[in-house]
Order: sequence, then structure tokens, then C-alpha cells
Amino acid sequence: MPELPEVEVTRLAIADALEGADVRAVRVGKPLRWPLGLQAGELDGHRLGAMRRRAKYLWLPLSRGSTPTGGLLWHLGMSGSLALQNGPVAPGAHDHFDLVTDRGTLRLTDPRRFGAVIWSPAIDGGLAGQLLGRLGPEPFDAALTPQAFRQALRERRAPVKSVLLAGDVIVGAGNIYACEALFLAGIDPHTPAHRIGPVRAQRLLAALRQVLRAAIEAGGSTLRDFRDPHGAAGAYQAQRQVYDREGEPCHRCGARVQRVVQAQRSTYFCSGCQRR
Repeated sequence: MPELPEVEVTRLAIADALEGADVRAVRVGKPLRWPLGLQAGELDGHRLGAMRRRAKYLWLPLSRGSTPTGGLLWHLGMSGSLALQNGPVAPGAHDHFDLVTDRGTLRLTDPRRFGAVIWSPAIDGGLAGQLLGRLGPEPFDAALTPQAFRQALRERRAPVKSVLLAGDVIVGAGNIYACEALFLAGIDPHTPAHRIGPVRAQRLLAALRQVLRAAIEAGGSTLRDFRDPHGAAGAYQAQRQVYDREGEPCHRCGARVQRVVQAQRSTYFCSGCQRR
């Protein structure tokens, strides 16, 4: 599933090219996770603003002249990707949404169709507001201090790995990146979140930021489907320390990497390096 780094890599690749473009047409293919929210033809003639990312969502503002008219919220689902195509290319079986502009066609390809493109009147209104309003702070937000992070953890008694994945304490810590950050911070994933003290909370927040920055710089992770808008695979998976390395020796201490299932997700960790 594309996580925060993959979504940010996607945004960086297309945002500048699309800002200020005019919508000429929209093609909607097979139904996605949620309906578009208006008739496709109603988007014709709109101008695109600066694309933003919120957690794993992309927000593309719309306007007519100087009047804001809402925007499109994009989600890549389990297997989706975006590409900006310069020339006319016939859609394939898994191409389910085309936003045709005077600067090319932004196409959503999604084999499993868990992704979505949703119109909302504002980023904090309509369905977009409902989906984004329940999310926690961004990992790189300066307002997310180690003290605030620790306080949020103190209110949760579930295992810290599950809390990181929930997305209400912090966004962006998908399964790969939560495993890697917990290893870097030396914290056992079974540790109840409320038992993490100030020093370890600071270390964990720093580790999350370090891992996510490294993943963005590496173009994200490609384990199965993800490609950036230029068709390139991510390379972060080559840097992983524990994720998907069950039974292999830890690069740091030589102990075998272990795998357990938490909240129906595989968790990888080193019992020699990570303590409760």
C-alpha cells in the first residue's frame, strides 16, 4: 500500500507541472472506493491550484477565475499510482480516472480499485473534511514536539506499534516505516504506548522522522505495485533493517529477526536490539 513517503514522492513529481493548469475533460472508469461526488462534466473549465498532501491523501484545489470551487481529494488505495501523460494514451483495464488538462492527463491506475477521487467543497468540508478531520499530526510538523508526542502516547494502552499505525497520534507511520523506526529507536513493538517515557518518546519521534525522510529521498518503497509518476520504482526497501527479514541476522547484533502478527499486520523486530 502506498504510504506517506510514496504519496509525497508522487506529489513532488507532478505538483509543479499541474499548478495553474485548466481542466478540459474528465473520464471516469469503473467505480472506485467512493463516488466522485458530482457529474464529471462539472469539472470542465476549472483551474488547478497547488497540490498538497495530508497523510496519505492528496488535495488538488479547484477554482474558476479567482473564486475557489472546492477541490479533488485523491487516495491511492492498496495498489494505486498516478501518472501525468503528455500525449493521448488509451486507458487500460486498470485506468479508472483521467483528469485531462491543457498540460497533460493525470491518470489514476488502480488494479484493486480501493483508491478514490472525491470532490469536496473544501479540504475541511464535505467528505474530505470527514476523512481528514480524524487524522493525527504530520510527522514533520514543528508543532509536534517530543513532549506532545509523549503525552499522546501516555493516553494509549495498546502496543506502541498498533498505536503508530492507527494514525491518530501521528500520521505516516505505515507498517514498513513503523517497524523500521521502532528498530532504530530500540523499542520493542509490544511495549504499551503509555509506558514509553520522555527519553524514548523523543528517540522514537526522531526515528520516525529519519526513516520517513530517508524513504522520501529514496523514492519510496516498491514491494509490489508502487511506481512514481515517471514509472520508477522506489528504492527504500534496500535499506530496511528488519521489515520482511524474518529469520535473517540483524545487521546490528546478529540475532535473528522475528515476525509476529499485531492487529492483523506483520511486525518485524530484533529482540536483541529492541527492549520493552
